[in-house]
Amino acid sequence: MKGDGPAGYASEEGDAAGACGAGACGPRPGRVLRRDAERNRQRILAAAAEVFTERGLDATLDDVARHAGVGVGTVYRRFPDKASLADALFDERIDALVAMAERAKDQPDAWAALVSFLEQSTEMLAGDRGLRQILLFAAQGHDRVTSARGRMRPAIESLVRRAQADGQVRADLAATDIPIIEFMLAAVSEYTRHVRPELWRRFLPLILDALRPARDAATPLPEPEVSPDEMVDVLNYNPLSRHLAHKQAPSPGR
Repeated sequence: MKGDGPAGYASEEGDAAGACGAGACGPRPGRVLRRDAERNRQRILAAAAEVFTERGLDATLDDVARHAGVGVGTVYRRFPDKASLADALFDERIDALVAMAERAKDQPDAWAALVSFLEQSTEMLAGDRGLRQILLFAAQGHDRVTSARGRMRPAIESLVRRAQADGQVRADLAATDIPIIEFMLAAVSEYTRHVRPELWRRFLPLILDALRPARDAATPLPEPEVSPDEMVDVLNYNPLSRHLAHKQAPSPGR
């Protein structure tokens, strides 16, 4: 088909030609194409969000194109490489994290505000492997990561200082401790996602109790402990174990 992109997918131009036929287009084909292009862009972004969330940055643009149901050429016209697509998604995620912090600041209770932000942001990081990889390793868009951290810092500092001023958080807690706590909890999700993907919620109250200067009783843990059998599965499925097993596996024909 004329206008087909790689892998046999129809491109935007090919789709438009097939739909209009010779001389059968409406009076404003350019406007139709622009609408189609924007729809494809949103479809690509939605597909990339799902693919990168599940598989991380190891996923390719071909994977995204297949998931979106568009031609690979259509993806490359919108995003010339994987880094530019990851950047577009990254900007959306950072906007969402900043909005979480701003909404949390509106809560009347300082402790509840900090807890709300920690829980919501950790839930987002725990469920999004691509975002974790970008933020942790800065493999793509280093300047963007630095800028994002700069945007997040004032909002987090405000949450911490307010809770400290109310005497609800220990005085030696620093704003920079918060993202490290988030990544610690998100790492639990990475290690247990094949066994208990919500297990990070068990450890959040343990950490929150440690942030308090004093408390009357321990916070109940929302997730049950890991059973011995589950622990074996966690150890077998964790990324380091899989990496070592892959390195030690004999090559074909040996």
